[in-house]
Amino acid sequence: MERALAVVEGSERAKRLVREAGELAAGVDADLVLLHVTTEEEFAGESDALASIPDFDTGYSVENARDGARQFAADVGSDALADVDVEFEAVGRLGDPVERVLDAAQDHDCDHLFIAGRRRSPAGKALFGDVAQRVILDFEEPVTVMTGGR
Repeated sequence: MERALAVVEGSERAKRLVREAGELAAGVDADLVLLHVTTEEEFAGESDALASIPDFDTGYSVENARDGARQFAADVGSDALADVDVEFEAVGRLGDPVERVLDAAQDHDCDHLFIAGRRRSPAGKALFGDVAQRVILDFEEPVTVMTGGR
């Protein structure tokens, strides 16, 4: 592993994932990229919420969403990796989580992914899909998936 990408979500499990990724990256002297993806639905909801505030002139742009996602990844990384001797780069993206994870991994030349998975029944996966499952199938390098917990 030379450069790993860890997908950052807003859960305790995701913080544990970031910590594990950071410890492994530090152990092998690898670079670490932390990525948070804001979905189109989240973007639209935030944009609509801000637009509904009377006398609020500032809109919520795509760039605001990317910056917010990057800052979220940076904040989680700072918290989860406070006592781990590893530096990281925080990245924010907007769009389909699977596409943005794979794009970021390619853009940053990552050779390992860390992602939190959700436990679902086979029927649930068939009906609703699973980001981790789709990433595992489409990424051609090793993927570490953390399941369990919240």
